[in-house]
Amino acid sequence: MSLFSPTRRKTRRLLSTVAFAGVAVVAATGVSFTAWNLPSQQDWQLRMAQADQPSKGCFTADYPRVAWRSAACAPAPNVPQVPKHGPPPLGLQIGNGNDVSARERPGGVPIRNSIGSFDFVVGVTSESGQIGNAGPSIANAYSLQLNTNYFFTARCAGSPSSDCRGWQQFVFANDGAAGSVFIQYWLIKYNAPCPPGWTPFSFTADTDIYCWRNDPLGALPVPAQPITNLANLKLSGRADGAGDRVTLSVGMFSYSLTGNDALGLGVPGGKWLDAEFNVFGNGGNSGGGGKAEFNAGARLRPRVQIINGYPIPLKPLCNEFGFAGETNNLNFPNSAPPMTGPAPSLVFNEDHVSVPTLFPCNAATAVGDVHVGTVAGTTYDFQATGDFQLAESGPDFEVQERQVSGAPSWPNTSVNQAVGTRMRDTRVVVCAGSVLVVDGKPFQLPDGRSVTLPSGVGISLVGGDYYVTDSSYHTVRITPHSGYMDVLVGIDDWPEDVRGLIGSHNDDPALIEARDGTVFPLPMSFDDLYNRFGNSWRVKSSDSLLTPCGRVAEQGNPKVPFFSADLPTEIRARAKETCVQNRVLDEWLDGCMIDVAMLGPKAATTFVGTAPAVLDGNSRKR
Repeated sequence: MSLFSPTRRKTRRLLSTVAFAGVAVVAATGVSFTAWNLPSQQDWQLRMAQADQPSKGCFTADYPRVAWRSAACAPAPNVPQVPKHGPPPLGLQIGNGNDVSARERPGGVPIRNSIGSFDFVVGVTSESGQIGNAGPSIANAYSLQLNTNYFFTARCAGSPSSDCRGWQQFVFANDGAAGSVFIQYWLIKYNAPCPPGWTPFSFTADTDIYCWRNDPLGALPVPAQPITNLANLKLSGRADGAGDRVTLSVGMFSYSLTGNDALGLGVPGGKWLDAEFNVFGNGGNSGGGGKAEFNAGARLRPRVQIINGYPIPLKPLCNEFGFAGETNNLNFPNSAPPMTGPAPSLVFNEDHVSVPTLFPCNAATAVGDVHVGTVAGTTYDFQATGDFQLAESGPDFEVQERQVSGAPSWPNTSVNQAVGTRMRDTRVVVCAGSVLVVDGKPFQLPDGRSVTLPSGVGISLVGGDYYVTDSSYHTVRITPHSGYMDVLVGIDDWPEDVRGLIGSHNDDPALIEARDGTVFPLPMSFDDLYNRFGNSWRVKSSDSLLTPCGRVAEQGNPKVPFFSADLPTEIRARAKETCVQNRVLDEWLDGCMIDVAMLGPKAATTFVGTAPAVLDGNSRKR
């Protein structure tokens, strides 16, 4: 089999400039601007996001003055922007946990300011959604949310639950007729009567009690923003010793509110470690979060930038998890944007795609018959047969697969025939024929349905694909086909120490590691690949997750490497034609031709839209 994954790339945004002729402006900060040194709108927006305000309350500003003017606050919308609950959306749509967040690196300085924006917005002509996940669908009803992680707060002192956490949202809500910018606070799983001024909230069929409130200062009204103006919107959240603040920039205007820091996010102690930014539905209710429905063909490239005052702009980690319960109807395509400023930031693509990736941060993939990709973005062929440890991370997560020979037609190749994962004490296995087994017992799950087990492990079946997730946000997607399976393994945040066939050594794409710690540079010799590295990751029958699928029929290694050039001429030509018609990149052409020859034309779709690997680890020597 052959393993591959899309690359993980952080990006920067190029700043445009705006020039005004024949003017000279003196800002309240004392900075003098002439026609030759006016800041660009982007630079000005960044300054305003960081410029101090004279007091708590509502303020506005207009370009190019770096000065805040007091404005009247208004009541904030009485609509909860709910947290994630239950399994991710069906169809891999974005939100309710299926999102990415920029995470501060371990040992780094906590986030004190984060800015969400869009590098580009293409093909967006309309959007609609409900308010609070109820009532009619309204054109241009949506929210921009810049969300923190869940964090410890002194507010949980009144809670009997050890799971109580604080959560803070910096929000721009657009209801189709008007907009408002405000801060919303949550006590997650408070599980007691809410403190005065807080509103109790529970999800349907859930006994947990949440508490939420808007900042008591209210909200700052903003003119309605149609979705076609999305590219001009920039949302900032700030929390430091001066309090917490939300700022929305719309071209030449900024709208801001400095609040009361109801959860103590800005006090010393390092609580803000993740920043999630996206466009979602406008609020939710006990049934979950609402959805922003974009027109077909809509494409977005959101950016979340973090500012922590550290002199060196270290790249943030990518946390493959979101905190908001609201969603949109877009997907994460299997490609990454180019690297552009500003930094440090996390940039990602959203699109309507037929084959979305489950893993926006990193996708470590075992595809159908014969291809392996490491979490560091390396691809290499691995054609052995038997049960193998595909991935393991810590004591509570592992994935195993069973590979069987392609003989008699293709004796030096293999295909996946069964996949199993253990998440803590829960074991989920998919055997040949799309047979689902949970903890050793057959389990019936209708297509389009999801279930959350008592252990917290979630299982969904969407279009024939099984998705298995745990509370640590590991995800496994298993796609049964006739005679073989595809499997993708998603890691919660990156980098994470992953071992097994798709592991790497110290996140180096040129190095892989055997079970005993021996490190091999890629490409490696045929003997090292199979007799040392591969054999080290074989699974003993006593440790196999795959026993519900029967005993291992065969264990062995190929006699020689197998390439597309080894295919019969006529079969190779037909396979290449199929791959080219599907616009498979040249980097994947060899693997695609082998898959199509062995498995049929449908196998080419696996490679469609897949970004090039960081490194091709295959040796072309016999």
